[in-house]
Amino acid sequence: MNTSQDFSKHAIDAFIKIVIVGILLYLCFQILKPFILLVVWGAIIATALFPLMKGIETKVGLSQGKSSWLLSLVGVALLILPSYLIGDSLFSSAGDVYEQVQSGTLQLKPPSESIQDWPIIGEHLYATLLGFSVNLSNALIQHSEHVKDLLGTVIATVGSVGGSVLQFTISLLIAGVFMANAQACEKSFQQISVRLAGDYGAQFTQISVATVRSVVQGVIGVAITQSLMAGVGLYFADIPFAGLWMLAVLIVAIIQLPPILALIPALFFAWTTDTTLVAGIFTVWCVLVSASDAILKPMLMGRGTDIPMLVILLGAIGGMAMSGIVGLFVGAVVLAVTHRLFVAWLAQSEVENEQGDKAQPQKET
Repeated sequence: MNTSQDFSKHAIDAFIKIVIVGILLYLCFQILKPFILLVVWGAIIATALFPLMKGIETKVGLSQGKSSWLLSLVGVALLILPSYLIGDSLFSSAGDVYEQVQSGTLQLKPPSESIQDWPIIGEHLYATLLGFSVNLSNALIQHSEHVKDLLGTVIATVGSVGGSVLQFTISLLIAGVFMANAQACEKSFQQISVRLAGDYGAQFTQISVATVRSVVQGVIGVAITQSLMAGVGLYFADIPFAGLWMLAVLIVAIIQLPPILALIPALFFAWTTDTTLVAGIFTVWCVLVSASDAILKPMLMGRGTDIPMLVILLGAIGGMAMSGIVGLFVGAVVLAVTHRLFVAWLAQSEVENEQGDKAQPQKET
């Protein structure tokens, strides 16, 4: 009877403690929820940039803290300055266009007559563009609803881009804190891993770090390559502001969207101003640039780790489809760790079978 009462008492105590711990964890999650994404990005950036920081520390002779903050501030400058210049140029151009529309002095170049030969939309598109070039004010009034929708989309996109820039800026500063305290962060992460996974904890920590760096290497490497390829096509097609379009391709490729989305305005410009031959060749080149990641990613992802490239690639793609760009890294890490667990489980079962086979003849003798 006493045993039964003791068991019930301990079970109730354990249940109450578990509920209290669960409530505390839930409240902590809700309190920290606005910062989780920033901290995760900071950890990813710090993991990717740590080897570069160590190189700066060795070659320049700065301390780890100073090297970390130098790299972090340089990253912030490289992110903010182009964004500011592009934003200032866009707002200035928008202001000039608005003033010219108000004064009636804005003149648009007539569209190329070859647009009429486009299938399905050619004649309608040509008539619309011609109407804008002949009488802009009347065309704006006639298509006012579409213009408002377009302006709303542009404003929402600009706001989203601005929010992303702010998010990455804060994440870069957090990454600087992580890199400056790398040893303490690594020790804490290993302690958590060992607590959860036992003897495999340290190994899983190494796998996570190597996988994140491999994915970053693949994503950034592919984005830079596609940006340079797009620049070649923009140069030979004589598209203005080629550097701006290259930067747009780089950003779109990094956030794992098809680069051809950033090249749509350039394609439209080519088809309305260049010959059909030049525009056609440029279009084919843009499609090749956008599709090149199918070849480049398998070549670059998976380097620097013994995890199969296919595992990392599937984890990155599946994670991104499930959770966005953060899932690109989290998915790859989860699949890589699971793969290593599965391999270790198979190896352990083989060892147990071999030990059983050796023990069986001894029993018979």
